[in-house]
Amino acid sequence: MTLRLYNTLTRQKAEFKPIDASNVRMYVCGPTVYDFAHIGNARPVIVFDVLYRLLRHIYGADHVTYVRNITDVDDKINARAAERYPDLAPELAIRKLTEETANQFHADIAALGVLAPNVEPRATEHIVEMVELCDALIANGHAYVAADHVLFDVSSMPDYGRLSNRSLDEMEAGARVEVAPYKKGPMDFVLWKPSKPGEPSWSSPAGIAVAGRPGWHIECSAMAGKHLGNVFDIHGGGIDLAFPHHENEIAQSRCAHGTPVMANVWMHNGFLQVEGEKMSKSLGNFITINELLATTSFGGSQWHGRVVRLAMLGTHYRQPIDWTVDRLVQARATLFDLSFLHDVVPAAEPHPDVIAALADDLNTPSAMSIVHGLAKSAHRNADQAAELKATLQFLGVYDSETQHDLDPGHLARQVDASHVNRLIAARLVARKAKDFVESDRIRDELSAMGVALNDTKNKGTGEIETTWEVRR
Repeated sequence: MTLRLYNTLTRQKAEFKPIDASNVRMYVCGPTVYDFAHIGNARPVIVFDVLYRLLRHIYGADHVTYVRNITDVDDKINARAAERYPDLAPELAIRKLTEETANQFHADIAALGVLAPNVEPRATEHIVEMVELCDALIANGHAYVAADHVLFDVSSMPDYGRLSNRSLDEMEAGARVEVAPYKKGPMDFVLWKPSKPGEPSWSSPAGIAVAGRPGWHIECSAMAGKHLGNVFDIHGGGIDLAFPHHENEIAQSRCAHGTPVMANVWMHNGFLQVEGEKMSKSLGNFITINELLATTSFGGSQWHGRVVRLAMLGTHYRQPIDWTVDRLVQARATLFDLSFLHDVVPAAEPHPDVIAALADDLNTPSAMSIVHGLAKSAHRNADQAAELKATLQFLGVYDSETQHDLDPGHLARQVDASHVNRLIAARLVARKAKDFVESDRIRDELSAMGVALNDTKNKGTGEIETTWEVRR
């Protein structure tokens, strides 16, 4: 089996050759635990879970090490903890916030069918390694101390910007970096900074007398190096992290250890939009994973975690994805149509054509096309039904609980009935006013929610009456 992956670093797709086939190593940037993870955060979680499953299939489950970190020291965490728990001491407030948020993250992504990583390090557990990295970079001439900060000297690294394919002049022109008089260069970034009163603090590197805390970028370099070594196989994350976060990780790790690369392959998933627009709180289209799973705020329906996962797999990971209600409705209908697999005993292995599709740079659209073809013939062929179920389980979109949770009776309880009834009433008003454009729009909105309408004429009054049900 030849696995081919697109490498952001080389901008080419090439055969993946692990450093050590007995221990294939992958690092993926995890959450900063200050708030609910949003649906954009779910994309790398799902994408790299599929890759993790594929690597385990090819090399063996005991020969893959997957590290996904938790960032639990950050400016946003400090601010949110003070806002949410003003009556607690800062350290207690921060600990309470990060624990609660991390637990919520784990519960939300578990519903998406993801496997737990082999190691889930927390930044606060790796301060010693961060201090050591700072000291090594200072000793190597790649970092300097100024105003109780430790800063990376970007000018000391000739090929800084290679990952994002930007020259230093381009980066300086478009940079949104802190302007500080103690910086040697405008692109120099913080490795360590002094802590303000009430913020987490530790003994600083380089003999700095003031207690401080790490910068964001140094955290991942320290955690990846601790658990995977100075050079490892794959580093993943969202394309929004390529610059400056991943660029700075590379700079820190390479310059501290004197290595030509930090990771051999860099993989990035594309951006996510919601109904054609950039997701933002100001536009009112900011959606958390928890909201999709537990409320009817998106499309008037709760969405099963495996539906969310299946909807995500319909687009190639490197392409932008438009997150729509219709996409979720289609994914739910697909899982409904697989109800005949409920009592099928899965085969020992997933279908080889699906594995081959995934081995071509995680081509999930091709894999799902093969799955749809299998589903058509599996109704008549027991062996193919068994192989189909094994494939769906391998992809993480089907487990023993999925069919029960997607039963129409169960689903009906997840639809906001009052919202549906209000839309139906508005549609009837539009029909009476002969505003058929608005009537059709409402019908389409209900259809996108998975609601099927049945219009009948009352024999006594002659009025149109509408009933509804959750579409199978």
